Amino acid sequence: MSTEHNVDPAEIAKFEALASRWWDRNSEFKPLHDINPLRANYIDRHSPVAGRRLVDVGCGGGILAESMAQRGAEVTGIDMGEAPLSVAKLHQLESGVEVEYLQSTAEALAAERAGEYDVVCCLEMLEHVPDPGAVVAACAAMARPGGNLYFSTINRNPKAFLFAIVGAEHLLRLLPAGTHEYDKFIKPSELAGWLRDAGLQLQDMTGMTYNPLTKTYRLDPRDVSVNYLVHAVKPA
Repeated sequence: MSTEHNVDPAEIAKFEALASRWWDRNSEFKPLHDINPLRANYIDRHSPVAGRRLVDVGCGGGILAESMAQRGAEVTGIDMGEAPLSVAKLHQLESGVEVEYLQSTAEALAAERAGEYDVVCCLEMLEHVPDPGAVVAACAAMARPGGNLYFSTINRNPKAFLFAIVGAEHLLRLLPAGTHEYDKFIKPSELAGWLRDAGLQLQDMTGMTYNPLTKTYRLDPRDVSVNYLVHAVKPA
């Protein structure tokens, strides 16, 4: 399979169908809005983004991209979904936040802008592509030497199936049914292997947990059993 076409049309279609509700905080995207401050703070704490060039791979409707731009980053957001990108651009007109949005794969942008970004973010995206290892390699190529990279995804184990699919999609209805496929979940050891293959050094890993009683999320470095976030560095 050519990495230039590392795209699953069915995955793109899922988010195209929901695009108009991306910025509705009470829609299917409420979890993304709820976890965004946690993710943004984690990134900004480990590598302050103000004045830095940052790319958000799989940016969707621009939730993370805008929050990074608000913190002073020069942001590029890429996605293969035409509808989510249109929503991102429309919201940009309302918010006045400056973001460059491009319809592109990670591999294609890496070929054009190798070594140009100080910070590379690829959050909640690896579990939606046919070849996640190729995306990690492309992200590494986009980062400058000494650059910081962030990935988040979902672990693959019975607890993750219970929480991320049965719980989140069917019982609590936090996400539309069919949003995730268990076989595409990624074990931390697998992600760590792709990071090493791409020449990256793992710096930190933390879990992201959800309390259904308080309806709140928090970062927990001791629990990566379901959702988790990693920070890696490209050696100088």
